[in-house]
Amino acid sequence: MKDHLRLDIPLLLPDVPDEADQCLDRLTSDLKGRQGIDEAHIIAANADNPAQLCIHYDPDVLPLERVRQVARSAGASLTEQYQHLLWSVDGLGHPRRARTVSDRLRQLPGVVESEASAAGTIRVELSRAEITANDISSALAEMGVRRRTGASAERALPREPHDHAGHDHGNHAAAESNSDDHEHIHGGIFGPNTELIFALLCGAILATGFAIEKLTTFPAWISLVCYLAAYVLGGWFTLREAIENLRLKRFEIDTLMLVAAAGAGALGAWAEGALLLFLFSLGHALEHYAMGRAKRAIEALAELAPQTAMVRRDGSVSEVPVEDLVVGDTVVVKPNERLPADGFVVVGRSSVDQSPVTGESVPVDKEPVPDRSQAAARPDKLPAQHRVFAGTINGPGAIEIAVTRLSTDTTLAKVVKMVSEAETQKSPTQRFTDRFERVFVPSVLGGVVVLLFAWVVIDEPVRDSFYRAMAVLVAASPCALAIATPSAVLSGVARAARGGVLIKGGGPLESLGSLTALAFDKTGTLTEGRPRITDIVSAKGVEDDELMTVAVAVENLSDHPLAAAIVRDGRQFLDEEPIPAAHDLNSLTGRGVRARVNGEAVLIGKAEMFGSDGIAPLSSEMAKAIERLREQGRTTMVVRMGDRDLGVIGLMDTPRVAAKAAIDRLKSLGISRMIMISGDNQRVAAAIAADVGVNEAWGDLMPEDKVDAIEKLRKEMPVAMVGDGVNDAPAIANATVGIAMGAAGSDVALETADVALMADDLAHLPFAVGLSRQTRWIIRQNLVVSLGVVALLVPATILGLGIGPAVMVHEGSTLLVVFNALRLLAYRDNAEAA
Repeated sequence: MKDHLRLDIPLLLPDVPDEADQCLDRLTSDLKGRQGIDEAHIIAANADNPAQLCIHYDPDVLPLERVRQVARSAGASLTEQYQHLLWSVDGLGHPRRARTVSDRLRQLPGVVESEASAAGTIRVELSRAEITANDISSALAEMGVRRRTGASAERALPREPHDHAGHDHGNHAAAESNSDDHEHIHGGIFGPNTELIFALLCGAILATGFAIEKLTTFPAWISLVCYLAAYVLGGWFTLREAIENLRLKRFEIDTLMLVAAAGAGALGAWAEGALLLFLFSLGHALEHYAMGRAKRAIEALAELAPQTAMVRRDGSVSEVPVEDLVVGDTVVVKPNERLPADGFVVVGRSSVDQSPVTGESVPVDKEPVPDRSQAAARPDKLPAQHRVFAGTINGPGAIEIAVTRLSTDTTLAKVVKMVSEAETQKSPTQRFTDRFERVFVPSVLGGVVVLLFAWVVIDEPVRDSFYRAMAVLVAASPCALAIATPSAVLSGVARAARGGVLIKGGGPLESLGSLTALAFDKTGTLTEGRPRITDIVSAKGVEDDELMTVAVAVENLSDHPLAAAIVRDGRQFLDEEPIPAAHDLNSLTGRGVRARVNGEAVLIGKAEMFGSDGIAPLSSEMAKAIERLREQGRTTMVVRMGDRDLGVIGLMDTPRVAAKAAIDRLKSLGISRMIMISGDNQRVAAAIAADVGVNEAWGDLMPEDKVDAIEKLRKEMPVAMVGDGVNDAPAIANATVGIAMGAAGSDVALETADVALMADDLAHLPFAVGLSRQTRWIIRQNLVVSLGVVALLVPATILGLGIGPAVMVHEGSTLLVVFNALRLLAYRDNAEAA
């Protein structure tokens, strides 16, 4: 006999970064090898439960309590053994530089994995027994990379209040400095623009030396000194990076350029070598500047929230740092001020500009909650007119808000953190180009060695063969290829975040841009999610009041959207009539609920629930009423008390105003197949789908059926699933790309989805798809330019094109792909442009 046990992951591995974390693989592998345990696997998080560890075991070999102990012991062991760091740093600024730093960290004993991003973030997984966070910080300092400290760092990348997810709170003073006065790898005596200033000085001295050589009769050594000075200025930063790459036993682009410049010098072509270093260093500095623009677009998100808040405590108002706010504090927000915290309105009315967080173009009206204590008990369930978010802008009215989240847990903080993490996630194209470079660069070096001995085969001086080999070395260096994809992904993710769309990395960004099929959940996605009672059909001998009284009593205990509609509209129907208390609510997932009212059992749910699983079938009268209502596109809820059918309630959820326009826009973007999946009756689902313009409607689906439906679609073609991220979490998690709407303030939506539309607005979906398509198109353009220039320059240099023209075209292509990628920062959807 086999049994199974489920344990919440946060209890075993507190606050692991995500369900793909390697520690989960280690945990399941460790448990599978234990006697009495047959299987151990992870169950994804959903609306009701966090991610769970499911253990299949033999109770005759291993008692239940012993299984618990084994699992907890294994989790504790991993927590003690491994640590995860996510740091905001200065000193990267360029994808090639980020890759070098990441590779250097991987070579440290005890570092399991590391990823660095040009956006200024580093993720490291380390073994606590072999290395510490201080060691990592010191190693970064040796590479010219500094972890940010102070308020700017806290805003840029929120610290976590735990330790398994890594965030070390120890003393790093020896290895850190404030980002405002820090000298990073591209900094120096002139600050962060030192590399650019060096490059310009290099060009000026090069031009001076060239003018002296060609236009004057001064001794030759004067121009030579100018060229040598240009070598020093142009090669300073390139040499530093090349040395680091050589320590890693890697020949990168910087190394190739130095070899070519040294070769030109060896031939006496000092002017051409200096020109090469000038153009390369200038191009590198401009790339650094351009990438910094995309990086600053992300950092600007972190600066949206104010650093202080006016708090009402003990009858007086005082200004405190936002880090000192606690849940339950009352914050006073004056007109036109930014909100310092997530919460709900308790005093005053105003309109709030939520575009910095959700991307909504129109301010949202806010009003106080009717009962503060009830709102505080369930803040995530509050309607939009009560909830507010840190970083948004108050309108003309003064308001007071009750704080529901700490500064490190606000929606804005989570968005900034996830966007920063997204920059360390490589896209499929970027992984391909990285692999290509690892093969291509050694191949170039091999080809250059062959060309060095061309004089053996053809009748030419050694000098000419050497010069040609150096020119080919310059032409074949894949500078543009190295930056083509990272620059586009960085710009795309930054633009999406600014528009209220959170895209978790290059993978989802590229995948979404290639999809031609979308699946939608109905309730709350294509419809408003606020159904209203349209029909009350009581059984013979039953008064409408009795039917609604029982229905309201039971549904008052449920938080389902249909239940909320019955309670809201039912109370209006009953006016002041007393509502009896219901007890013992039991949810029958996907079918209805069971409870007790006045000592009698009550069932409320779909017609399909009756006549199965031992429940008596409906009367013919009720069956006919249900059929009639469904023909009119109504969702029906049957109410039975004891063995009596009290009647049926008809409800209707109206399509979203923006749904039809959004669907039409998606079709124009190339989404050829759209499917609506719903738990509603097939005819109701078909009516809603036809109304909004969706091709197909799949109704009568239980929650587990929705997962099966997505898996079936995935076998046919890649498909994205769009839902509210709560009830649809399992289906979203199983899609090629999961898209959650209304994710602002919803932890489950933010964690589950690959793409999160922060606003509860379907109109943002075409923007996300259009931006992804544009990003994918720009990546393709960049790859064509970068590979095409190499393909043209290599034979041209073999046939005699000099180093000077080659490096000009080469660096020009590199800047072209960067600035082409930066066009994404200005991307506008057609709807926005209109």
